Amino acid sequence: MRLVLFQPDIPQNTGTLMRLAAGLGLPLDLIEPCGFVLDDRRLRRAGMDYLDQLIWIRHSSWEAYAASPQVGRLVLLTTRAAQPYTGFAFASDDRIMVGQESAGVPDAVHDAADARLVIPLRPPARSLNVAISAAMVLGEALRQTASADSGPAPVPVL
Repeated sequence: MRLVLFQPDIPQNTGTLMRLAAGLGLPLDLIEPCGFVLDDRRLRRAGMDYLDQLIWIRHSSWEAYAASPQVGRLVLLTTRAAQPYTGFAFASDDRIMVGQESAGVPDAVHDAADARLVIPLRPPARSLNVAISAAMVLGEALRQTASADSGPAPVPVL
């Protein structure tokens, strides 16, 4: 499984997502251009010392990412989807993509996704922070694939 960031706008969110990927042991693909200088101090502060543990690839554009060898389905988190993430069967090689905080992804990227998932929200809420959204969906994806790959998850003792 991989986390894919499409042209992120906000360095703090990007740092948080990098920290999330590093902490979960997931590789990350960052599709540029970013809405900030990638060595921004706010990104480093949000990522803390976890960024040294991150395995990641920078792609200069969507076209460069799409042309690179890929494994697994591209699963886009988007408010424009109809399928809730809670009803989706994740696979261990899925690539979970989040879009720009300000604009999501363009139609060409939306159309290229193998699956498009939404986090259901109560109206009038429209969306969640991109880092929160990624954490929620990755948590469910990892829960599903861990039990599929290694049998039932252990039951915690309370």
